[in-house]
Amino acid sequence: MVNDPIADMLTRIRNAGMARHRTVEVPATRMTRSIAQVLKNEGFIQDFTEQGEGVKRSLVITLKYTGKRQRQPVIRALKRVSRPGLRVYAGYRELPRVMGGIGIAVLSTSRGIMTDREARKNGVGGEVLCYIW
Repeated sequence: MVNDPIADMLTRIRNAGMARHRTVEVPATRMTRSIAQVLKNEGFIQDFTEQGEGVKRSLVITLKYTGKRQRQPVIRALKRVSRPGLRVYAGYRELPRVMGGIGIAVLSTSRGIMTDREARKNGVGGEVLCYIW
């Protein structure tokens, strides 16, 4: 049993990228599914599929790399911001720009999981889950 499934997902993606793995498997929850969808929409991962049934569901995330010879992961770094022991909230005016706009901040808002750009555009704030660049 993992206490923080988001941190677990980010750590698995980080480790798989460092080891140059093609895919990584993470336990499937609504939150991890939504975060994977945001990563796919923003171009950080190629695709994700769901496999298994019942309680044993998992997401298989296909990572994205650049370069033919020196495969470098598209995801350079992932940082968990809000955690179970210390929640971090921000209004849409105070949302951070990650790496000057190169990266994204993933937020949990009243309208679902979205990036900092989408939250600014929609005028909603929320819990800052993680930074990805």
